[in-house]
Amino acid sequence: MTAYREIRLKSRPVGLPTAANFELASVDVPAPGAGEVQVKNLWMTVDPYMRGRMNDVQSYTPPFALGKPLDGGAVGEVVASGDPSFKVGDLVQSGLGWREGFNAPAAGVQKLDTMGLPPQTFLGAAGMPGLTAYAGLLKIAALKDGDVVFVSGAAGAVGSMVAQIAKAKGHTVIGTAGGADKIAFLKSIGVDHAIDYKAETDLTAALAKAAPGGIDVYFDNVGGDHLVAALNAARPFARFALCGAISMYNATQLPPGPSNLVQMVGKQIRMEGFIVSSSWDMMPAFHRDLAQWVKEGKLTWKETVFEGIEKAPDAFLGLFSGGNLGKMLVKLS
Repeated sequence: MTAYREIRLKSRPVGLPTAANFELASVDVPAPGAGEVQVKNLWMTVDPYMRGRMNDVQSYTPPFALGKPLDGGAVGEVVASGDPSFKVGDLVQSGLGWREGFNAPAAGVQKLDTMGLPPQTFLGAAGMPGLTAYAGLLKIAALKDGDVVFVSGAAGAVGSMVAQIAKAKGHTVIGTAGGADKIAFLKSIGVDHAIDYKAETDLTAALAKAAPGGIDVYFDNVGGDHLVAALNAARPFARFALCGAISMYNATQLPPGPSNLVQMVGKQIRMEGFIVSSSWDMMPAFHRDLAQWVKEGKLTWKETVFEGIEKAPDAFLGLFSGGNLGKMLVKLS
């Protein structure tokens, strides 16, 4: 037996989660059986979508169960193997984060080809957040020559990738972020107009100043007043890719929708929500482009790292206070 710690959902949050909604527990994991591997996690991710899974509501992914460990993306190392296709020391990806170690069928983990990148990159820029940016911008928003691109939450894991992909393809990019450090980061990655939404009293006016001719693409990570501003600034035939609405994830009652949705009719705007799991087939093309952009110096990323499984709830809660620059990660000891 090997003792590993894990984070469980103790109670369902109402509004913004607190530390009391989580509990740390220890479990004894036996040697893996035939066809199984035992993995010691090295890195895990926390992501905004996990907040929805804390509610007892059916959605595109099942809710977390009370008294059970949460789950999410992780990168780990095989420490024992009962399957000939895996050997001790292999790096693997899985959906079994929020725990230090586990046994799983060999089919439940995936060998990781790091492409020369740090392994945790595949939880961020080279993983699900990166593919979300790539698919949302190129497939859902159908980016085309000459587009002016507006990205909300542009200093986050997804938003910063959207901004850089658009810049790598030669577009004018406008991004929002909260605070001087994040604005400085946006400028360092080539964002043409960086808007500090925490310092603005009128986001519509700030966007109009940054894009006096209007925008063609809006990549939405925030919702709320950002969506209102984007509708006001949209040119005819603009395309909106709705990735998330973090401004509303902890609302105890649904806020009113944008009062200017009627602009979609006159401007003939196309607005589409999407989930990245519908675009896994784009991962090989994304990795090819990613490798080229990194080689050309057109793409970089930031990570905010908490250390230790016990810090995972703090990392998760930090997503909703703007505590992350780039990808929020937990490094496991």
